[in-house]
Amino acid sequence: MALSFAYFSKALTGTYMKSSITQIERRFDLSSTHIGLIDGSFEMGNLLFLAVVSHFGAKLHRPRLIAVGCFLMAVGAFLTGLTHFFMGRYKYDTVIQVYHNDSMNIAACVDPLTTLEVPEIQIEESGSNMWIYVFLGNALRGIGETPVTPLGISYIDDFAKAENSPFYIACLQTITLLGPMFGFLLGSYCAKLYVDIGYVDMDSVTITPKDARWVGAWWMGFLVSSGLLLISSIPFWFLPRSLPKQEDGLQQQKTTPGAPPVRFLPSLKRLLGTPAYFLLLCGSILKFNSFIGLLTFKAKYMEQQFGQSASRANFLIGVLNLPAVAVGIFLGGLLMKRYKLSVVSGAQLSFATSFMAYLLLLLQFGTKCDNIPVAGLTISYNGSVTQGMSYNGEMLFSECNRDCACSAEEWDPVCADSGITYISPCMAGCLGSSGYGKNTVFHNCSCVSASYPAGSTTSVKLGQCPHAKDCSRSFTSYMAISVLSSFINSLGATPGYMVIIRCISPELKSLALGIQTLATRTLGGIPAPVYFGALIDSTCLKWSIKKCGGRGACRIYNSNISLFAPICGENLQHLPAACSLYWHLPRETVG
Repeated sequence: MALSFAYFSKALTGTYMKSSITQIERRFDLSSTHIGLIDGSFEMGNLLFLAVVSHFGAKLHRPRLIAVGCFLMAVGAFLTGLTHFFMGRYKYDTVIQVYHNDSMNIAACVDPLTTLEVPEIQIEESGSNMWIYVFLGNALRGIGETPVTPLGISYIDDFAKAENSPFYIACLQTITLLGPMFGFLLGSYCAKLYVDIGYVDMDSVTITPKDARWVGAWWMGFLVSSGLLLISSIPFWFLPRSLPKQEDGLQQQKTTPGAPPVRFLPSLKRLLGTPAYFLLLCGSILKFNSFIGLLTFKAKYMEQQFGQSASRANFLIGVLNLPAVAVGIFLGGLLMKRYKLSVVSGAQLSFATSFMAYLLLLLQFGTKCDNIPVAGLTISYNGSVTQGMSYNGEMLFSECNRDCACSAEEWDPVCADSGITYISPCMAGCLGSSGYGKNTVFHNCSCVSASYPAGSTTSVKLGQCPHAKDCSRSFTSYMAISVLSSFINSLGATPGYMVIIRCISPELKSLALGIQTLATRTLGGIPAPVYFGALIDSTCLKWSIKKCGGRGACRIYNSNISLFAPICGENLQHLPAACSLYWHLPRETVG
């Protein structure tokens, strides 16, 4: 019971970190590559002490080592959440924030030659290098997790009856699966709450949870999970070093002296010389790379591609994808037991389910939404689609806003009734406003009137325009394919794990599982978030600007990016001929 609660708590905290990636990225104004490095710090801390704890832990007081591990995880989660209180209030770039009454008329577009004062854009403050505390807190949580899994399982297996041990471990894994579900649900709830809730007047906040500048109360979930981890450590302080042996014969068999020691290097050479194990290890590394990359950025993808809020994206992952995975793992184990599958049959089932899930994932290329029409980024100011889809400061300006003294670094989007988004009221050429807070409406916008016939409205309202209506149908199809592929892929998880165990000699099992954990975490858990983040960054169309002048978080991505784009690059003036041709082909032809 104590170990199950500890497993549940650590799984909840780990998935909550994944669900808060977008919030942390925006709060500290970081790129996806940078946030991937922070996410990988857990694996770095874990691998730092994994071998030492696994080797020496069994000779020490295992329950107390687990207690220390849970306590360190609690401290790490607390340090991560505490970072919020070291920083000032969150300030996002907007012209609205400084005005506090309905009668104030904001002239966003002002001729610089006139004596009128241009409204100042409040450039956001990111908190400089405070993200280091999040990095250290996550690494400390990884260090604390080190003794919990290996020592907990061995403690149960050493003192339980032979027929009860598998049942206890199965219950442990089942309860552990609830942790990720509740972690994403907690992430969903916290993402709905504003980061400075309780400290600011919410009526003065002009952004919504769907805004690219919105930051939820990410710190709150870390404080909750820290409390759970601290509580989970308490029972282990009072458990004895060893329990009464329920089966003396079995214990004697496990600890019979005189067994020849297994030497490390010859055993490792023998292990890696087993073709089946080596191929399965390579497959595990590749699958773990894709799994970690997907889990880390899935919610972000749903936000950017389909216009979902972070709260809704996390909620859907928690109530749809994760239960499907849990059911798939359970049914995979049931199939192994019911039909008494051999090693070859288990490998065939694992391969078949992985291949089917892969084919299903290919269908997701057809379930995407077009870019939101943003003047100067994805479309021109006259409404035609731009082929370059590349950020260029000059493209943001047009004849309708040349005399407005606008800054290309602004991101305070407004939406016209035509469905076109302008990156700021100034870029829309607006001369006046009415209303307050979220209800502010800008009037007499010259760029809006230039795009549409006379007589149409020339007003814009705060916020980015929503996706087209057919995007909701694409999102439904995406979620259906995602849930189905998650279920099918997880069907082969248990058979694949059993194949690894059964394809090697019994005396090499522990080493085989240890090498697999080390390899997958080193070559998958650490680099995957970084290079997935770098690929995502390569599709950015508009970056925020930090107060010190550096590049911050991305505000909008190119949803229609092709596989050729990272190869061809984004600088349209220095492209090879083939890439230049690619950029200027009609969209239907490229598709």
